[in-house]
Amino acid sequence: MANDDKNQVWFITGCSTGFGRDLARYVLECGYRAVVTARKPEVLKEEFASSDRALVLKLDVTDQAQIDAAVAAAKEGFGRIDVLVNNAGIGYFAAVEESEEAEVRRMFEINVFGLGLMTQAVLPVMRAQRSGFIINLASLAGVNPFPALGYYCATKFAVVGLSGSLALEVEPLGIKVIVVEPSGFRTDWAGRSANESPEHIADYAATAGVKREQLRTQSGKQPGDPQRAVRAIVEAVRSPNPPRHLPLGNAAYDVGITRFESLLKEFRAGEATARAADSPIN
Repeated sequence: MANDDKNQVWFITGCSTGFGRDLARYVLECGYRAVVTARKPEVLKEEFASSDRALVLKLDVTDQAQIDAAVAAAKEGFGRIDVLVNNAGIGYFAAVEESEEAEVRRMFEINVFGLGLMTQAVLPVMRAQRSGFIINLASLAGVNPFPALGYYCATKFAVVGLSGSLALEVEPLGIKVIVVEPSGFRTDWAGRSANESPEHIADYAATAGVKREQLRTQSGKQPGDPQRAVRAIVEAVRSPNPPRHLPLGNAAYDVGITRFESLLKEFRAGEATARAADSPIN
């Protein structure tokens, strides 16, 4: 199937707000078919249920039974799945020491394990087709650490690493993997979608405290335009040479480049130590 075939079926998680909803809307505007999912599908029905190219489904990505049911319904309704967009995710703001175990585990269940379960459920469909795209929503926080986002960064670093390994495994089967790494966009990520620890330790006020306040204050005012972002994602799928990494936003590019240059400098500075750690060659 060509990358711009109008029979393409997009399966998108986390469509109640933000990138997921905007992407579902744009995919349908482009003439594709879309499986539009959310934990509370009733919030989607007014906008999407009337379209014969949209299938609105209930889906909590931490619930294996709901995953299996949604994938089966997509296959029954549309016959195939061409693009899986693992968009469902949440944030959490806290210094590492302040972080609550239950909140951290919940975030990992959604951002990492839910993404993995969805991927495992859809891969048999794509392997049978010998085609498909898996688009994993990571973050600039998946390549660059920030205070107050330690465990969130850990989930997104995990998504980046998983996506890289997955690409090596499935590209020979005709399946492409794109990991999207946005900086700040005007979604609800830093609003109601992100909890924070009720404990604020004074020693972290100048680091995690400042970043947490910045994230809350800038919510809804970030420079990133979600409409431009979803168009970029669709264009990446249409591309004859889809990228494995898709940074979105000036900060995603600039901060990412600075991070990689810094890492390269550190690696080169430690070259002698690194090479001396192997056993001598006989």
